[in-house]
Amino acid sequence: MSNDLLPAARQPILAWNKGRIIGQKRPLMPRHVWSIRVRLEMAGNARDLALFNMAVDSKLRGCDLVGLRVRDVFAAGRAKERASMIQSKTGKPVRFEITESTRRSLERWIHDPEMIGLEFLWPSRLRGSPHLSTRQYARIVRGWVSSIGLDPSAYGTHSMRRTKVAQIYKKTGNLRAVQLLLGHTKMDSTVRYLGVDIEDALSLSEGIDL
Repeated sequence: MSNDLLPAARQPILAWNKGRIIGQKRPLMPRHVWSIRVRLEMAGNARDLALFNMAVDSKLRGCDLVGLRVRDVFAAGRAKERASMIQSKTGKPVRFEITESTRRSLERWIHDPEMIGLEFLWPSRLRGSPHLSTRQYARIVRGWVSSIGLDPSAYGTHSMRRTKVAQIYKKTGNLRAVQLLLGHTKMDSTVRYLGVDIEDALSLSEGIDL
């Protein structure tokens, strides 16, 4: 048979996700949170410290976090203990706490000369953009995790959203509380978001001896 009649050999096509970590991004562990905070404090980076602390406390999606205004978290000359905002994805309100350490970092940042007269909490340094974009925020998060030796492909902006609720669920097993804190309308969304499986359920059950 002539070689001209044989099908041409095709180059193997590599899967787009070969070598990449895909799926849900990991939450930060408490030791990671502490390490990043220490580095930002030592660097004197007031904006990033306030942004990091707010990301952990608020549990907001990146698009909502970058759109926060000063008035959302600051009133009467001090940071609020609790705040709320309308989620851009669902159109529904969600409330969140602002812990003492986060309030201190927010107040330090808001009183920075760079913030005088500005409306948005995280102003962009790019002309024509009033606040950080989600892409800029993602780059900042990658810088945080890389600075403490973590693989940036395993973490992302959703890592920040999941960090505190992962600990709440681990310590309490209270899915309803996590659902409210994340602003989910359906419980199954919360279950999927946390990656709850039968092993989690069995572990919780084993801790109860009737």
